[in-house]
Amino acid sequence: MPRLESCAWSCSCTARGRHRTQLGGTAAGLAAKVGEMLSSSVSSPSLAMVGRGARSPSTSSASSTTSSTTSTTSSSSSRSSTLNWSQHLVQRSVVLFVVGAFMALVLNLLQIQRNVTLFPDEVISTLFSSAWWVPPCCGTAAAVVGLLYPCIDSHLGEPHKFKREWASVMRCIAVFVGINHASAKLDFANNVQLSLTLAALSLGLWWTFDRSRSGLGLGITIAFVATLITQFLVYNGVYQYTSPDFLYIRSWLPCIFFSGGVTVGNIGRQLAMGIPEKPHND
Repeated sequence: MPRLESCAWSCSCTARGRHRTQLGGTAAGLAAKVGEMLSSSVSSPSLAMVGRGARSPSTSSASSTTSSTTSTTSSSSSRSSTLNWSQHLVQRSVVLFVVGAFMALVLNLLQIQRNVTLFPDEVISTLFSSAWWVPPCCGTAAAVVGLLYPCIDSHLGEPHKFKREWASVMRCIAVFVGINHASAKLDFANNVQLSLTLAALSLGLWWTFDRSRSGLGLGITIAFVATLITQFLVYNGVYQYTSPDFLYIRSWLPCIFFSGGVTVGNIGRQLAMGIPEKPHND
């Protein structure tokens, strides 16, 4: 009996020890798992913050590099477009100056041969028997007028689209030369009839080759300003007209200036076709 009791007591003690050992192992395992979870929850935000801090300088540097590259590209393209626009403007000015100087030589020679325009002997040069200052002045005026017409069209927002071709421009030049030739060749009973005829021809030239409000307004303005300048030159004895009937000049002279302004304006408009737009600085 004592042996049986001792065996039973030892078995129960062993079972209790095993149960306690299992409980202790389970508690230790749970505690380890909880510790791992806490450590992972604490370390993950810090790693995320470190990762964000590590990525932010590279991202900012990449964005700054992209913006600097874009700004450099835009500035270089604006400079190139400005250079192209300036070169095109200079080329147009040179062409208009040459055309105006040549037309002044030819048309002024016709006026001198018909004794319509008289220059003093001391200012007459050997080149086409005309004054030396006439071609440069007319060339400069042609360059200004030829550049002004397309500029006014763009500012008014009314691009000139009527008969935009070189064949029409050449016919306009031929009609203008014909009007100038008629002023020296045609003989009327009085200057009023000649002036009315040339006025009708000048308006017909504008209606045939222009038909724009800007062209009509600029033609009238050019005729007015050029007539005042001519009056001033004749008054100071630079040259004179035979048989003046409108103060110191002939009454048909504003018609010549009007038709000449429309003609040079059409040349300037045709030269401005395909011009690169002027860049705007934002």
